[in-house]
Amino acid sequence: MKTNSKHLGLVTKKFNEFFFVDLKNKENFGNSERFLCKVRKSIHFKDQFIYVGDEVEIDNIDLTSKRAVIASLKKRQNLLNRPSVANISNIYITFSVEEPKLNLSQVNRFLISAESMGVEVSLVLTKCDLISDKKQIFLLDKFKKWGYQAIILNLHKSDHFEDLLAQLKKKKCSIFMGPSGVGKTTLLNKIIPGLQNSTAPVSNKIKRGKNTTRNVELFSISNQSYIVDTPGFNMQPLEVDSRLIPNLYSEIYKQVIDEGIRCKFRDCLHLNDEGCNLNKSFERYSFYKEMIESSKSHYYQNPED
Repeated sequence: MKTNSKHLGLVTKKFNEFFFVDLKNKENFGNSERFLCKVRKSIHFKDQFIYVGDEVEIDNIDLTSKRAVIASLKKRQNLLNRPSVANISNIYITFSVEEPKLNLSQVNRFLISAESMGVEVSLVLTKCDLISDKKQIFLLDKFKKWGYQAIILNLHKSDHFEDLLAQLKKKKCSIFMGPSGVGKTTLLNKIIPGLQNSTAPVSNKIKRGKNTTRNVELFSISNQSYIVDTPGFNMQPLEVDSRLIPNLYSEIYKQVIDEGIRCKFRDCLHLNDEGCNLNKSFERYSFYKEMIESSKSHYYQNPED
């Protein structure tokens, strides 16, 4: 049985020149919810590329073989370059408090890189069973001052996990980002029943984990809610105009927007600028300065950008 009408779908997996597409409106197709698709040549002629997470229109639907053709690409909200995933709604920056040990500078860079995507950003701390309750409270207070209500997890118990799962089921498309060895794969195995991705221990020599996940794929965890299973990857370089970086720090944003702090010059970067009135006593200010200088250096080296 075939139908030539077009239907909206979501790309959930890509391999070679094929894509798995889940129908967005499944009522009229019974159990046929996922189709193996190739892309119509006209899309290639437009130099359009299809990524996991893209919304597409499919036609030439064959309900018997569960095959179809991607006819057009809908406008995407955003695109994460590595791994390549489109239309992310929520990013969960994930770090372990021990094994490997928490690196605050690295946490900051991941958070600001995520903030530059313009989506909702959360912080997840794993392996919290390896530290004392006092240390947990200390970290919660620290990150609250950074502007994040951190989620603490012990991946071997259900503490706080059910709350996180309930939260994920209300989001459109979530992704866990962070360095290797912090427990992302273990966490995804708990969230997605039957996933059973392999995990690898943290290397004693280099003190970080091995990448164990190989493919990018979306998994449905509730009606209209998906989570991304991604290969392990390192931190993406932050390529943001230095003038935009202040807005990515909640400590600066609150002073400027909520408290109405005004500097002498509108384009003040809050370094040693004349007439700067920003209160620079917040903990992340040293990270902020490093990021501004790095961004300015990158910009001047690449003026054509």
